[in-house]
Amino acid sequence: MTEPATPYDAGLQTERSLLAWRRTALAVTVVSAAGVRFTAGVIGWPAVVLGAAGVALGLVAYAVTGIRYRQVHRHLVAADRFPGNGWPQLTLTAATLLMGLTALIYVLLAS
Repeated sequence: MTEPATPYDAGLQTERSLLAWRRTALAVTVVSAAGVRFTAGVIGWPAVVLGAAGVALGLVAYAVTGIRYRQVHRHLVAADRFPGNGWPQLTLTAATLLMGLTALIYVLLAS
């Protein structure tokens, strides 16, 4: 008797996704911190606030990716289904929007 086909592949797809999301979260964190360094002189305290929010969101996304990895792996192995939750994507999107807003303000005020 053959085993029924399952959507879970025992390869390293979930691990590669975890590493990719962690790299992205760390990049957002570093760019947000560097953005404060370069824009604080022109923008002032709003650059610090936006940069701190970007750093915080990047760190939250980094932490959530580990939780999300364990959740997805557990569900794929046990239940053969992919749980739906987009919090890492939401936090990184918010951080990216904050970086873009900071860059826009910088460009408008520096010129």
